[in-house]
Amino acid sequence: MIPFNHQSKEQQLIVELEVLRKELAELKTEKATFETQTELLEHLVAMARCSFCEEMLKVTLQETVHVSSKLNGAEKCSLFLLNSNGVITDSILTHEEDAPQVGSVLDKGLAGWLAGWVFHHRQVGLITDTETDDRWLIQPNQPYSVRSALAVPILRDEELLGIITLLHQEPGQFSPETAYLMQVTAHQIALVLENAQLYRKLEESYLSLDKAKQAIEAYSQALDSELEKGRQIQRDFLPREIPQLPNWEIAACFYPARQVAGDFYDAFMLPGDYLGIVIADVCDKGVGAALFMALFRSLIRVFSGQTHLDGLSIIGKDEELDCLIDPLVITDFNQINALKAVALTNNYIAQQHSEMNMFATLFFGVLNPANGCLTYINAGHEPLFIVGDSGVKESLKSTGPVVGIMPNIKFKIQQVQLEPGDTLIGYTDGVTEARAPSREFFTNKRLLSLLNQTVFSACDLLEHIKTNLFTHIDNAQQFDDITMLVVRRKTVTEEAHPPAEY
Repeated sequence: MIPFNHQSKEQQLIVELEVLRKELAELKTEKATFETQTELLEHLVAMARCSFCEEMLKVTLQETVHVSSKLNGAEKCSLFLLNSNGVITDSILTHEEDAPQVGSVLDKGLAGWLAGWVFHHRQVGLITDTETDDRWLIQPNQPYSVRSALAVPILRDEELLGIITLLHQEPGQFSPETAYLMQVTAHQIALVLENAQLYRKLEESYLSLDKAKQAIEAYSQALDSELEKGRQIQRDFLPREIPQLPNWEIAACFYPARQVAGDFYDAFMLPGDYLGIVIADVCDKGVGAALFMALFRSLIRVFSGQTHLDGLSIIGKDEELDCLIDPLVITDFNQINALKAVALTNNYIAQQHSEMNMFATLFFGVLNPANGCLTYINAGHEPLFIVGDSGVKESLKSTGPVVGIMPNIKFKIQQVQLEPGDTLIGYTDGVTEARAPSREFFTNKRLLSLLNQTVFSACDLLEHIKTNLFTHIDNAQQFDDITMLVVRRKTVTEEAHPPAEY
C-alpha cells in the first residue's frame, strides 16, 4: 500500500504543478494583454492631445494600428480613411500587401475583404471563419489565406470616416470582446479625425483670412496711393502763389481732416486789377466733396472772368441773373460783374448735378486794392470779420443761401470798406467746431476773443489762431477740414512785408 500511496502523491503533485503552470501562463497572458491595453490607451490619449500636424497624426495612427494588431493577436491590421463619397484618402497597413489604393472606392468583396460590407452597412463585421461566412469573398490568386476577419467602422454620428480591419490565418481568432475593444478604439480614432478635420478647416479659414487680409492691405495701400495722388492734385487746385499787392498782406492755411477735403480758398487777379478772394466749404467729406470742391473752384474762376473760355458766355442773360443790389450801399459798380459767377455756378451745379445733392457755403469777394472797397456775396458761409486796432469792428454775415441747392436763386450783393490797418479774416466751421479730447468745441467765442487781441500782421494773426486752435485739439481726432484766409490792408507808415502762405 505504501508504494501505491507514494505514487498517488506524486501524481497529485504533478497535476497541481500543471494547474499552476496553466495559471501562471494565464497570468502572463493577462499581464501582456494589460500592458498592451495600457499601451493602446496611451496612444489613444496621445491622439486626443495631438496637435494635428499631418505627419504627427499619421505617425500616431500607425502606432495605434500596430498596437491594435498586437493586442488582438492579428497577423495583419489595416486602417483606411475615407471621404464623404467613400473614396479612400489614405491607408495605414502593418505589412506591405495588395490593398485598395488611395482614390479607389470600397465595395463589397473588394480584394476578398470584409471592408466593403462594413462600408455599406455601417456595422461591425466579425467573421470567425471565412469558409462559412457569405460576407467573405475569396478572390483568385489571393496571396494570403484568411480564416478570421474583423472590420470596424470609424463613425462620427452618421458619417463614416474610415474602417479598421484585423486579419488572421486561423479561424476563431477574434471574439465579440475583441470587437468591443476595437469599437472603443474606433470611437477614439473618430474623435481624433473629427478634431483633425476641424483643425484643418480652422487652418484653411486662417489661411483664407490671411489671404483676405493681404488682399485688403494691398487694396488699402493702392487706395492710399490713389488718395495721396488725389491729395496732391487737390493741393494743386489751391493757389500756389498768392498775389502780391502793394500795401496788402494775404495769408492762408489749409488742414484737411482726411487725405482729400471739401474746403478750399482762393485768391486771384481779375480784369481791371481787382482781386478775387474765395473761401468755401463743400458739404460732406472725402473724395466726393473733393471732386465738387475742384468743380466749384473752377466754375467760380471761369464765370468770374479770371479764366476765359471761347464760346462760353460768362454772364448769361441779365434778366435771369439779376442780383439784389442796394444802391444806398453799393458805390463801386465795376466789381459787380465778376460776382455774377456765384449765380452761374449755382445754376450749373443745381441743374447738372441735382441728383448728387451737393452744395457749398461760399464767400466770394471782389477787392479794389486801390481804395480798399470790397464787394461780396456770402452764400450761407460763416460770417467773415473785419478786425481793426480795437478788435472786431464788423461782421460780414450771409447774404444768400448756399450754392447749388436749387437753380435761379438771387444772391444779395453787399459792399464794405477796408481801411488802412483793417484785417479781413474768413474761416470754415472746422475752426469753431474743432473738438478737444474732452469733446469741447473751440467755439465762436474763443475765436472772437483771439481777434480782439492786438496783432500787427496777417501772418501773426493766423499763427496766433493756429497755436490756440491746435493746443485746444491736442491729440484728439480732427473731424472736419480747417481752412482760414486773412487779408490785411497795411497802414501808410508800415514797412511792406512779402505775402506768405501756410
